[in-house]
Amino acid sequence: MNFTLPTQNIEETKADLVKRFTHFSNPKDRYKYLIDMGKVLQSLDESFQTEENRIHGCQSQVWIHIEEKEGRLFMQAKSDAAIVSGLIALLLKIYNGRTPEEVANTPLDFLGEIGLLQQLSPNRSTGLYHMIKRIQSEGQKRVV
Repeated sequence: MNFTLPTQNIEETKADLVKRFTHFSNPKDRYKYLIDMGKVLQSLDESFQTEENRIHGCQSQVWIHIEEKEGRLFMQAKSDAAIVSGLIALLLKIYNGRTPEEVANTPLDFLGEIGLLQQLSPNRSTGLYHMIKRIQSEGQKRVV
C-alpha cells in the first residue's frame, strides 16, 4: 500500500478537482477524464478483495481496503467497472492519507460543482453514496 501523505489540504484538493472537471464543457469529456483517473488506481491485492471489504449497494463489484497508519487512513480500492473505478479514484484523491476526523467530517459538496452527479445514472449515484458512506463510517469509527 502507498502511504504517501497528501500535498494539499482537503479544500485545496477539492478546488483543484473542481477546476480540472469544469475545464471540460462537454459531459462526455468529463466522463473520459474520470475513466482515465480510474485507470491509474493502485492495484488492490486479491487478499483484500473480501466480503468484508466489498461495498454493498453497488451494481458493479467494488472493494475498499482501509488501513490506519500513524493516525491517518490510507485506502486502496478496485472495481470491475471503468466509471466506478474513476469515482473511487476521485474519492481517494480527497480521503486518502487524511486523519479520521477529516475523513468523517468532509462534506462532498464539490461533487455537485464538478458536474458529474447530474450525469450519473440512479444506480451509479446509489453506488457512489454507499462508497462515501463506507469511507466516512471508517473514519468515524476511528475518531478519538
